[in-house]
Amino acid sequence: MRRHIGGRLLLTGVLVASAGCGLTSGSPMVDDVTPGSIGKGEPLKGAHLTVTSKEFTEQLILGAMMGIAFEAAGADVLDRTGIQGSIGAREAVKSGDADGMYEYTGTAWITYLGNGKPITDPEQQWQAVHDADLKNGLTWLPPSALNNTYALAMNRSHYKKYGTKTLSDVAALAKSDPGAVTVCVESEFANRADGLPGMEKAYGMNLPAKNITQMDTGIIYTQVAKGSCAYGEVFTTDGRIKSMNLAVMRDDKKFFPNYNVAPETNSKALKKYPAIAEVLDPITKKLNNTVAQSLNAKVDVDGEDPHQVALDWMKAEGFVK
Repeated sequence: MRRHIGGRLLLTGVLVASAGCGLTSGSPMVDDVTPGSIGKGEPLKGAHLTVTSKEFTEQLILGAMMGIAFEAAGADVLDRTGIQGSIGAREAVKSGDADGMYEYTGTAWITYLGNGKPITDPEQQWQAVHDADLKNGLTWLPPSALNNTYALAMNRSHYKKYGTKTLSDVAALAKSDPGAVTVCVESEFANRADGLPGMEKAYGMNLPAKNITQMDTGIIYTQVAKGSCAYGEVFTTDGRIKSMNLAVMRDDKKFFPNYNVAPETNSKALKKYPAIAEVLDPITKKLNNTVAQSLNAKVDVDGEDPHQVALDWMKAEGFVK
């Protein structure tokens, strides 16, 4: 499963990933930060660390958080965030071209490690990824509650009209009033076993083709907000959920994979600089879907710079000064 790049690409412009060759450029982070609740005693002083990320908004924010944390702890940091696609950033950490990034457990388990079936329990999913990736020279640090997975959402008018709160409720509505359940989805989601077909099977739905409209991700949010379709495929940490006041249906049968964010580090780098773990842990513990939606919206809705959004949040939380 690809990791949410449609509809919210934001490239840094100075970063390039070349196939098989890792990263070829970057720029130093020069934030004027000092330790707050993290980085006291500057345990990473003298370290030269490189952070990376994928290119979509949430990843750019998370990559900035990691780099700013390392700066506050005394490290010199090279910014190589914004790598196109999922594989490039991971390979950079794996090869040692970068020292760390925030990655998604479901992406690693399914896309990188080649498993066809996700693990329902998020902690067990993280543990399985952690254990499997050690042989790849990667060490996963403890995960956050931030879970950027798929969901169906609707506008408040439809929510008031139909009263559905879970996907089981949607399935029941599809049986009692077949015409009510119209959905807008991406073409990929419409055709994958771990997308709409699998969801229908898991919940006992049988939506007629005329009730399903395929479109680009960004359009889905606006069409759902306008009520053109009753339900739309969304990503659970997308800022537009909050800005458009959409109601998200709970996946009560836990069909969709867990995509919890956790720091993925190069094992050699972590062994050399074990303080990386203690510096990142308080930040990771603060991350959840509400935080992600709010920060993502500042970029995708308000047009703010993702690095500045990360810095402002870290200052507001007292992590850095």
